Amino acid sequence: MNIRRDKIKDAVYERRYVYSTHYHLIWCTKYRNQIFKDQKLADEMKELLVQIAQDNDILIEKMEVMPEHIHLLISFKPYKAASSVIKALKGRSAFLFFQNHPEIKKSQMWGGHLWSSSYYFGTVGNMSKEVVEKYINDQIYNAQKEKKPYPSTH
Repeated sequence: MNIRRDKIKDAVYERRYVYSTHYHLIWCTKYRNQIFKDQKLADEMKELLVQIAQDNDILIEKMEVMPEHIHLLISFKPYKAASSVIKALKGRSAFLFFQNHPEIKKSQMWGGHLWSSSYYFGTVGNMSKEVVEKYINDQIYNAQKEKKPYPSTH
């Protein structure tokens, strides 16, 4: 790839790829129990999530622990599967939290789960879908106008 480094704002340049990916991740406690209304528990969960992210090469750009849900703005390398990242954050945080607080698991969490099985995962970008579609259409138009084959994706 022959792109000058200053051409793509906020991109991460690795040996084999350049990327700029950001994701909004939200998940809730099981049954929306307000486990983190105590600031000490909320701060502990933040620390756990930061450690898990570091261990799994996930960048937490922004985080908020609410009484019954978590908001994260994260980024990770393109070779990682989103499902693996989510599993690491949710699964490991629940395991470690319950290790530290078995009394909460016993008294408040029916079925022994900290998190609901569902989550929201959305992409956040510096270009809208419409901008990307227009860019691709312009590339196709320019290639046809110059009678060149489509540029290779490899």
